[in-house]
Amino acid sequence: MRHVVSVLVQDKPGVLQRIAGLIARRGFNIESLAVGRTHQEGLSRISLVVTGDDRVLEQVEKQLNRLIEVIKVTDHSEPHVERELALVKVAVPGMEERLEIKDIAEAFRARIVDVARKSIIFELTGDSSKVHNFIEAMRPYGLLEVMRTGAVALSRGEQVLKVREKKPAV
Repeated sequence: MRHVVSVLVQDKPGVLQRIAGLIARRGFNIESLAVGRTHQEGLSRISLVVTGDDRVLEQVEKQLNRLIEVIKVTDHSEPHVERELALVKVAVPGMEERLEIKDIAEAFRARIVDVARKSIIFELTGDSSKVHNFIEAMRPYGLLEVMRTGAVALSRGEQVLKVREKKPAV
């Protein structure tokens, strides 16, 4: 089962390494990982996409919550908004292929960010399946390079994460 997990953490050196190590020790493969600062000074959010059953994921959540730097762990099993960014460089040998590629990109709402004589780089955002489908649609033309950020997610609705200070471990 695929899980998108957000981990709100104190922005300190080594936190990402400890979290990735903990997940690896539990036998999960991290499919994607994205990290960025939040709107609150000193806090970052880590988005992980992992596969595994619910029981094992529950244990991972409990272990993550025991780390001092972890403020909140959210398994986005509830309704959420999920997006991924991809840059896709496609080979364009001739004018006919260039027009076909642009038409396909337009259908996916991909944006051209660089044009060279024999290649085009597209920027695309959407859920993981949209990004995957765009890449597959471009494959016959010749993929030169692909870079994906990995999924980021927030819960839908008015629910806002309230940050409370953790009590120091005794």
